[in-house]
Amino acid sequence: MKRKIIELILIFVCFILQCTFFKAIALGGIVPNLLVIITASFGLMHGQKEGMYVGFISGLLTDIMFGNGIIGLYALIYVFVGYFNGLLSRIFYPEDIKLPLFLITISDFLYCFICYILTFLLRSRLDLGYYLIHIIFPEMIFTVLITLVVYKGILNLETWIEETEDEEN
Repeated sequence: MKRKIIELILIFVCFILQCTFFKAIALGGIVPNLLVIITASFGLMHGQKEGMYVGFISGLLTDIMFGNGIIGLYALIYVFVGYFNGLLSRIFYPEDIKLPLFLITISDFLYCFICYILTFLLRSRLDLGYYLIHIIFPEMIFTVLITLVVYKGILNLETWIEETEDEEN
């Protein structure tokens, strides 16, 4: 129960940071996606169910704030991100940052690409090259740079939670 409460607080803090602080330091209107980082991280660390749980809460917050009246679109995308990262939880090693960095990069690309398909392509805006160069790739790079800092904090938080759970038992 303690873990779930801490995860909810972390999701809310990342959401608030993404919507406020990171919007203020946006580079060319591009903001790193903290919610993809924590969804992919928790999926990778704890498996599919945990990744889907974090992804659903993250997506629901995004839907409520930015969904334009459509609830569930971003929640579904984040659930897929958490699920597919959770598939690789068996090969996760906390001391190796290369796998999480690679998976977060792929997750952010897929998140942006699915958003492009569902929000632009279906409305006959077919300029994928422009969207790739000006939106997807810059966001991926910015997200990877932020991941180098944020991921270590998530890993330390997870270590602390596990230690306190072991002390209680």
